[in-house]
Amino acid sequence: MDLELKGKVVVVTGGGAGIGGAVSLGLAREGAIPAILGRSALKAEFESEIRATQPATIFAQVDVTDDDACREAVAQIATRAGGIHGLVNNAGTNDGVDLEAGTAAFMASVQSNLAHYYGMAHHCLPHLRASKGAIVNISSKTAVTGQGNTSGYVASKAAQLGLTREWAAALVGDGVRVNAVLPAEVMTPLYARWIESFDDPQAKLTEINRRIPLGRRMTTDREIADTVLFLLSTRSSHTTGQWIFPDGGYTHLDRLLG
Repeated sequence: MDLELKGKVVVVTGGGAGIGGAVSLGLAREGAIPAILGRSALKAEFESEIRATQPATIFAQVDVTDDDACREAVAQIATRAGGIHGLVNNAGTNDGVDLEAGTAAFMASVQSNLAHYYGMAHHCLPHLRASKGAIVNISSKTAVTGQGNTSGYVASKAAQLGLTREWAAALVGDGVRVNAVLPAEVMTPLYARWIESFDDPQAKLTEINRRIPLGRRMTTDREIADTVLFLLSTRSSHTTGQWIFPDGGYTHLDRLLG
């Protein structure tokens, strides 16, 4: 299936690693032009792979919590590439700010994980209206399940779902589609480091896999990326305001199945 993404410019926050990196590579393979915003320089191996796949890839080293820097980066991308056709809001971290952390820490977590989703959509909006583009917000299964001991992150992820519906409603007249993707258990470098923090990492991984109904395995970052690419593409031209769960049934099916 041709996703008709060739030549389309898509901004991806946190697009240099993990799920964001998989999205950027997927876009490059489809002939789209990833415009990656990242706090750190691209790792050499990743940069070599993505530029070999799509030489027109754009990278801006930006802390997405800096709204002025985000605005300037979006303006430069639009000027350099001649427009923006999509936005993937992805950057964020499960920072473990819980009920005991206090209000200041909670608000800092929300600022870090949520505010830039709004800011990036705001800055990209004129370009997305012009291109009748699409926004995909990367949320988390924790937005609907909770996790325990991570109030700031979960509040941010739940708010992203609300904003997905709000923006879809606000932009329906402009032909701009807005959807959310909710990963559950995905083996990213960050997740791998968390697994390694246990006394018996393999036993912990086996325990997690056992709770995923479809295939008793974790979702791959490419499976998340493929879902994102579809939602960005014109092949999903009548899909907006949706929350999509590519999670092997983890969130909604009985975990004792099979």
